[in-house]
Order: sequence, then C-alpha cells, then structure tokens
Amino acid sequence: MTLAHGREYLAIPGPSVMPDRVLRAMHRAAPNIYTGELFDMMPGIAGDLKTVAGGAQHVAMYIGNGHAAWEAALANVVSRGDRVLSLASGTFGKGWGACAEALGASVEVLDFGRQQGADADALAARLAADKDHQIKAVLVTHVDTSSSALTDVPGVRAAMDAAGHPALLMVDCIASLACDRFEMAAWGVDVMVAASQKGLMTPPGMCFVFYNDRADALREAADCVTSYWDWRPRTDADQLYLYFFGTAPTHHLYGLRAALDMIVEEGLQPLYARHEKLAEMVWAAADVWSVTGDLAFNIADRDARSRAVTTLLLPTDDAAALRDWTETKAGVTLGLGIGFGDGDDSVGHFRIGHMGHVNGQMVFGALGAIDAALKALGIAHGPGALEAAAKVLAAD
Repeated sequence: MTLAHGREYLAIPGPSVMPDRVLRAMHRAAPNIYTGELFDMMPGIAGDLKTVAGGAQHVAMYIGNGHAAWEAALANVVSRGDRVLSLASGTFGKGWGACAEALGASVEVLDFGRQQGADADALAARLAADKDHQIKAVLVTHVDTSSSALTDVPGVRAAMDAAGHPALLMVDCIASLACDRFEMAAWGVDVMVAASQKGLMTPPGMCFVFYNDRADALREAADCVTSYWDWRPRTDADQLYLYFFGTAPTHHLYGLRAALDMIVEEGLQPLYARHEKLAEMVWAAADVWSVTGDLAFNIADRDARSRAVTTLLLPTDDAAALRDWTETKAGVTLGLGIGFGDGDDSVGHFRIGHMGHVNGQMVFGALGAIDAALKALGIAHGPGALEAAAKVLAAD
C-alpha cells in the first residue's frame, strides 16, 4: 500500500507548481505568430515583467533556461579578454562565472562557500585593489538555489559605489524573482537575469534579460554578441518574429500572461509577505527538528536565507532515504542536493521549495510529510515541529 496516490506535490525549487490558471491559458490550438492577439500581448507582458523586476528599463525575452539567460546577458556586454569578477555562494554563482570564461572573459571567482551570501566588505577590498578598473562586470547570484544563500544586493551596490568602481552590477535572480524582494532600479542593478519556471510560475522554456541604458551602452563594443543573443532587436520589436529571432514560444507566452496577471492581482508587497510567511513556517519546523540529531540549516543566519527555497543538511544516506520516503509514501517530491560534499560522501542535504504558486496548507503538507518520514525512518529529530509551523501560520 502507498498513500502517494492523489495529487502529487512538487516541493522542489523549480520548476515550481504550475497554477491551473496558467495551464488552462496554455491549453489551446496554435495561434497566428505574425499578427493578432499574441503580438498585441507583448507590450503588456514586457511592461509587467519590468514592474516585477523592480523598475527595469528594458527586457529581452529568449527561448531557453536560466543558463541561456546567463550567456545572453554576458554576450551583450562582455568582450573577449575582459576581466569579470564572480561572487559565488554555491554552485550557480560558480556556474555563471564558468559561462563568462567560456565566452573568452578572464574570470576571477570570490568564493564565499555555501553557507553565506557574498560578503560586501570582501568585494570592497577587491575592487579597491583594482585601481586601473580592469574588472568590467561583477556577477552576483541573488539566491543560489543549491545553498539557499541570499546575497545582500544593495550591500554589494554600496560596496561598488564606495570604491568608485565603474563595473557593471549583474545579478542572477533566476531563483528569487517574484519570491525574494528585488528592486532593480532602486538597488542600482545594471543587468538582471531570470527564468520562467520558478517565481513566474510558467513551465521551463523562457528566460529574460533585464538591462538599463548604462549596460546597453556597452553593447556597442561587445565582441561576444551574436545575432541570436543580441538583446536590441528583442526589445520593443515591431514583429513577434523579431522578439524571439524566430518562432515565438507561443504557449509559454499565454501561460506567462496568466501568471503575470496573478502576480499583478496579488500585488508585489503582499506577494513578498506571503513568501516571508511560508519561509518562516519552514524555518520554525526545522528549528525544532534540529534540536536533536543531525538535521541542520545550511544557512544559519536567517537574514541570509532565501524566502524561495530552504536547504537542510542531513547525512547523505538519511537525506536520500527521506526524499524517497516522502515521494513514494506521501506524494511529496523534495529537492535533491546539488554540489555539496566536496568529496565527503557523508555530507548530504535536501531542499524544500516554497516559491510561486504555494500557500499555507501546501507548505504545511510538505512539512507533515517530512515529519512523518523522520519518524518512519528513525532519524533523530526534535518533537513539535508541526505545532511550531502552525503557530507561524496562525499568527497575524
């Protein structure tokens, strides 16, 4: 017997839960890709995306995943041989730096480990040493999905300004957009990248590069840009074909329109508050579980934790058994560990996604499945986790 029958819950940090409203919007015949409804939707989609990004000046849309957004952003501003500084707080910070290196940039990684966000003071010291301003861009991962580390982007901007350094500030918001608070214009971000499958609640397959005029000025000299990655024809195009340098992702656009409608209707401030509350439910439960045994937060400092995903540590065998139990016995799929261990096979973890189309009962159900798994598998843990989460949910 299994109790996993029924509607499964994908509690991983992307792709996130697809709202029925988004799925219904996508369930239609193929549209005209040249004129009509779909083309008429594009200015509204672009406008709402820029609003969700916190006042972005421009947005270019691509068919691709987050890695495609990395390359698209870099190609428009970086030339071969340019020096790029990548701030890493997990697997994906290093990944964006590797992407820049593959394009021919000279990449330096400031690695802050996997248990904290990027340190603004360390960045300030490095930029102060770059007296000739050889560094052309600073790459920052707002939330690294592997570690769940949240970097203080305003702090990074302040460090760059204090150093009087002209490098572009480029931020990866693939895991955080429409989950963790982000304000592109107010925070002085020049380029930001995101994707459709997390806080934007749309199936994987679209990615976005937001940029300002300062970044666009570098497009003139960038020698990595190609006709496909060029963001200019994709911005305010007069044909749907030009927005995507070919056939548009028609059904994704219908789904994205529905998802943006949901975000606009909820409002960004209530949306951020909802993600804060759901994250606090997870943290309250994990605080109790960690009183006894080996379970622990990967990010000890709550101010440095993402509101979109939480990474919890367990010995590898226990983490694997727990994920298997929740999926096969309770119908809840948890996130796999990515990039941990550094050769130590005993270091394991699992991740809980609480991003996008998620509410209190969904998170409470995931926590209940984890609590039951800990009991069923005999993994030591503190009692009363669900009561702690319920108190958070019940509080005003």
